[in-house]
Amino acid sequence: MKICFLSNLYPPNVLGGAEIVVQKMAKSMIERGHEVIVITTSPDEEEHILEEDSVKIFQLNTTKLYPTYKQTEPQGVKKPLWHLFDLWNGATLSAVKDILVRESVDIVHINNFKGLSLSCFKAGKDLNIPVVYESHDFSFICPRANLIRGNNTLCENRNFICNEYVNIQRRLLDDNVDLLISPSQFMIDKFHDNNFFNNVRCVKIPLGVEYSSNKTIKDYETIDITYIGTLGKHKGVHTLISAFKDIDNENIKLHIIGKGYDEDEFKQLAMDDDRIVFHGFVDNKDILKFYEQTNVFVIPSICYDNSPLVIYESFSTGTPVIGSNIGGIPELVMEDYNGFLFESNNPESLKKKLVKVIKNKELLKKLEDNAFNSLPDNSMETMIDQIISEYTKLVE
Repeated sequence: MKICFLSNLYPPNVLGGAEIVVQKMAKSMIERGHEVIVITTSPDEEEHILEEDSVKIFQLNTTKLYPTYKQTEPQGVKKPLWHLFDLWNGATLSAVKDILVRESVDIVHINNFKGLSLSCFKAGKDLNIPVVYESHDFSFICPRANLIRGNNTLCENRNFICNEYVNIQRRLLDDNVDLLISPSQFMIDKFHDNNFFNNVRCVKIPLGVEYSSNKTIKDYETIDITYIGTLGKHKGVHTLISAFKDIDNENIKLHIIGKGYDEDEFKQLAMDDDRIVFHGFVDNKDILKFYEQTNVFVIPSICYDNSPLVIYESFSTGTPVIGSNIGGIPELVMEDYNGFLFESNNPESLKKKLVKVIKNKELLKKLEDNAFNSLPDNSMETMIDQIISEYTKLVE
């Protein structure tokens, strides 16, 4: 089978976890004997054709105003104009169709598409090639893709402009998707609530991790608490810092890994507590050691996280997780089994859960065992098996 992955970003151009998942899927498909090409956006003003690990990568330059990779930088009117131009891009449609025909592709697997526009869905449909959409965010039902308002509160009711934007996307998407894949049922339900994919087969396929499951031996002299992810308020990092600072214990340490637009503000919030360490961006190949040394991992999101990859990675090392009771997180973190849930955006609620594990080493050990057993040894192979099974149904 020849598979085309479409993703607005692809390593080394990384802003989130979705593009890393796509790269892992591409490599796994190659290992299974399939051919793979990737269509993505260019990080500059040129178009490129690259080859890496037997994957041919087409970097298109059809995005208006600024490259997709720099989407966190522009301010003012540029952002809404970018989204407007990105609704439908005829140049992308033409370029993608040309590649699909030239490469004799059997199946199109679309991931994050902002920067490629909704036209990329029609490319496969026009050529009678099955189109799979794997959803990593809420781009179809929110211009910001995270259902968070500018003041970092959840958006429960769209304003008129956002609502019209979503209605236009619904019409442009039409019936150009044959299968929706999501790692969480929460996201599937959210799409249905907004009248997307109601007549499309929807399948929940949990994410896989490339790490071999290996329960690490923990040290309890100092309880290491870790956050890995974007340093933005929608991820609730300020909630974690506030909760941690309120715990009177010198034998605990908070590790914050990542980068983001609220980083300086978070450092200011934490500056009088030397138990808090900011490690900055850490390359994915070096991240495993942080899971191995961590006693408890925290996901304090205010936004509706879909199915955070960091939870799967934590479980692969037997590291329990404390997470917000929001989005797809409760589908993975089970209260008092492999971790704890707390009320989103509530530092006091998070503090109580942290104190509970800090003070009880036996409880931590129980959570570690259950966390390790929450993930199959071969989770990546399991995910790929399920995806290939769905591909086969569509192609046949």
